[in-house]
Amino acid sequence: MSVTLKDFYADWCGPCKTQDPILDDLEAEYDGVEFEKIDVDEQQEIANEYQVRSLPTLIVENEDGIVERFVGVTQAGDIEDALQEAGA
Repeated sequence: MSVTLKDFYADWCGPCKTQDPILDDLEAEYDGVEFEKIDVDEQQEIANEYQVRSLPTLIVENEDGIVERFVGVTQAGDIEDALQEAGA
């Protein structure tokens, strides 16, 4: 099953910078998961499509749709649980 983690961020967002190393570690650990960084200032259409209102927002999805949405800095364990639930 194809699993994607979408990381909605902005360069000016302090909490987004806190989230980055957590996601970098997870990306190294989960080969089968596609990690996408989406700059909301550059890609507003995608942010609107996913109804992103706060940053950072992480969305874990698979072919069936969105499995989990996290708003704010999220710890690795919570993200890992969602990735496994999505089939990673």
